[in-house]
Amino acid sequence: MSTPVAAAGFCKLCGTEMSKAAAARHLRTCAPAYFAQHPSGDISHTVFLLSVADRHIPDYWLYIAISTDATLKRLDRFLREIWLECCGHLSQFLIGGVIYLSHPEASFWGDERSMNRPFHQVLKEGMSFTHQYDMGDTTELTLKVLSSFEAEVPSKSVFLLARNRPPDIRCDICGQPAKYVCSQCAWEGLGWLCEHCAQQHECGEEMLLPVVNSPRVGVCGYTGSTKWGDE
Repeated sequence: MSTPVAAAGFCKLCGTEMSKAAAARHLRTCAPAYFAQHPSGDISHTVFLLSVADRHIPDYWLYIAISTDATLKRLDRFLREIWLECCGHLSQFLIGGVIYLSHPEASFWGDERSMNRPFHQVLKEGMSFTHQYDMGDTTELTLKVLSSFEAEVPSKSVFLLARNRPPDIRCDICGQPAKYVCSQCAWEGLGWLCEHCAQQHECGEEMLLPVVNSPRVGVCGYTGSTKWGDE
């Protein structure tokens, strides 16, 4: 299968194009300045600046701001909406050795906890943690609290600050931009197809999934976000 070419990204607050590493530095100043100039709430809240990336394909990345009054459940919903949701699978956070489940009733070990915990109770600046969606065909994300600042934003709010541009993925057959991936061939390391080559693919149309800007591309039945675009 073709390897995605490293994708640059952009700041959604000011439009600046930048790499993933540059975005982390840029947003430490751009985000507090933006929210100071564009207050959207009545009172000030502490806000975390988070980095998010796929563990295995870090070219897929996000930076978000989230109120520390928001719960892990709120972040889980955001990640599902923008990158992950396909079939209502279970998900979990691993923070400081503790597992927080989306569905605590599905607990296996008995000591897992609910995601209904606010950020300020379980995370602090500098902490890294992980998120897993779908315990079968798992998509695993790595997250880190980069910094914090005060801003007048709605309580429990989440903001997308920056993300990668769609990676340049090419058709395995002709080298044109890939539009589809075969979910069957993907298991063998193949399957990226342009519009033309997809029409002739032997596995059939029912096995094709659209190429979307998400680390879950080609996995399970994922066809992209219904709320967020690819950029």
